[in-house]
Amino acid sequence: MVDELFTGANNLEGRAIREIMAVAMDAPAQAKSGHSGTAMALAPLGVTLFGRLMRHDPTDAQWIDRDRIILSCGHASILQYGLAHSFGYDLGDEDLRGFRRPHSRTPGHPERGVTPTVEVTTGPLGQGIANGVGMAIAERILRTDFGDDLIDHRTWVIAGDGCLEEGISHEAASLAGSLGLDRLTIFYDDNHITIDGPTELAMRDDAAGRFRAYGWHVIELGERANDLDALEAAGREAMAETSRPTLVIVRSHIGFPAAAMMDRREAHGTPFSATVITETKAILGVADTAFSLDPDLPSEMVEALVERRAQHTRWEAAMVAAGERGSRLRSQFETGGAMLETVAVDYFEGGKLVATRKAMQRAMDTWAVHTPGLTAGSADLTDNTGVLLKSPSQGAANPGGRQIHYGIREFAMGAILVGQAAHGGFRPIGSTFFVFSDYARPAIRLAALSHVGTLFVFTHDSVGVGEDGPTHQPVEHLMALRAMPRLHVVRPSDANETLDLVEAFLRDDNPPTTALVLSRQDFAVLGDDERRASHEGAPRGGYVVRDADDARFTLVATGSEVAAAITANDRLREMGISTRVVALPCWTCFEQQPREYRDAVLRRSTPSVALEAGATLGWSRYVDEAIGIDAFGLSAPGDYVFDYFNIVAQSLVDHVCEFLGVRP
Repeated sequence: MVDELFTGANNLEGRAIREIMAVAMDAPAQAKSGHSGTAMALAPLGVTLFGRLMRHDPTDAQWIDRDRIILSCGHASILQYGLAHSFGYDLGDEDLRGFRRPHSRTPGHPERGVTPTVEVTTGPLGQGIANGVGMAIAERILRTDFGDDLIDHRTWVIAGDGCLEEGISHEAASLAGSLGLDRLTIFYDDNHITIDGPTELAMRDDAAGRFRAYGWHVIELGERANDLDALEAAGREAMAETSRPTLVIVRSHIGFPAAAMMDRREAHGTPFSATVITETKAILGVADTAFSLDPDLPSEMVEALVERRAQHTRWEAAMVAAGERGSRLRSQFETGGAMLETVAVDYFEGGKLVATRKAMQRAMDTWAVHTPGLTAGSADLTDNTGVLLKSPSQGAANPGGRQIHYGIREFAMGAILVGQAAHGGFRPIGSTFFVFSDYARPAIRLAALSHVGTLFVFTHDSVGVGEDGPTHQPVEHLMALRAMPRLHVVRPSDANETLDLVEAFLRDDNPPTTALVLSRQDFAVLGDDERRASHEGAPRGGYVVRDADDARFTLVATGSEVAAAITANDRLREMGISTRVVALPCWTCFEQQPREYRDAVLRRSTPSVALEAGATLGWSRYVDEAIGIDAFGLSAPGDYVFDYFNIVAQSLVDHVCEFLGVRP
């Protein structure tokens, strides 16, 4: 029976495939939600990858030189959970029974850090492809740095029709082809079914022609989804390719071998009925009992991986033999590629007019050489954002290059950064104009959700962009990103504060996902007293720039508007009105501080007003009133636009005087 269904499968492989297919029906049926059909159709591919092709060791899921596997079509998560269980990873029977239950290790879509073998959080289609590009870049750089005796692994991605429809797949595949990432292989599950029905409703692409045009090696397997020998041969052909990535197109039948559901859209996201499950289990030759799991299968699978585990043993010996080189590699993974030593930076002189974006280049020049895991690049705006390393550009000619030219591909860039960070050993930085964070937002969200240490540098942070006009003036973006859980949205008060915060990100062994929002326009660097307050308080997300016991008002600001608040403080003092100045560069950091600290900084018993060149929505949690921009911008010189929208020191002066009933 097994040989008739799964060509070339040995007895052990056949048992695994059948069990995974059964679980792919049982788990969604019990949860009353989930995606059975794709997981069933891809079970032979999964067993081929884990059993014949991938370099891995179930007894050490975090082995540095393991192959990385990404399920880009994350809705088929039960496939990955079934594979992890069958191949002896730390995922038990009860974990499978807990599919989609609260706080289980088998959530509805794969989540990094929750389940063994899950390298990245997937589900939003297509991002897994770009994550794979990031992991392939990471492997290539490490192999160049440390040698192929210590780094010699590959990245495998399983993707579906939806992944290839999403625009990010075009961005990422185009870049991967340009870079010649030969250790990246995507298996494309060409099952012709989406939730609405046949893919032909909306897509008639020539996927093979498209990827060949990107510079990929393409293997068209056709109707071989159940042929383990053919799948293995395709994988080995991909492994033999040394100059370009590979796409393997496999025509599968969703829901196979459930006759009542196969090739139907209902098989995509509708749990199978009890009748269909019984009929299908009869075809598979497995017990008609929910979660009838073979207790011997995981240990037998681990034993069958004897050569793969021997590779791990040989690698450990190579690490010891490599001495200091091996120690450096292990340290780079343990610290996430953090800065190795403290190096003094040349701070900007107080009072000098400097755009915060200009601090980025000084940071790169100072610390890049001391940060082994650093990669940097931009979406075609390197000169504007200042994220330029003294390193060759990444590519086939320079496999160790750490400067990455992402092209005009913000979404792919963001997801590739996530892939590099999730791979381990890297501290990636990507940059573009702040308004284009809209294009990268889904990747930023998954970065924050995944707890990966990526730094998104966004410059041209406000209407200071000037003549480029409303299309390029990000007025709502600060609040939009601040609404994202776990993301640290940081708008530094001056260039020196920017240097401090970049250094903190590079030094932290476990940095948060960070969006660093920097100005295009120059503004005054803080003076010595304010500088001390910034150095101590900026890492806490908020601090008192200037204080006064007799203050009648608190002026709160972020970014370039802090300088305006200081100017207003000076003018009001000349009028005999004492005020405080508070900077809130990072709301998320500030909320993590003890209440006593937050209360002391804000002192809400004192009337307060905020000034920020963006939407006012959200400021009510910190101040009584907010002066901002609740409209799209204006095409005009930056100074004029700031004046037009009243984002100037005089607006604070006028507000305080009006509140206090004093003539300005």
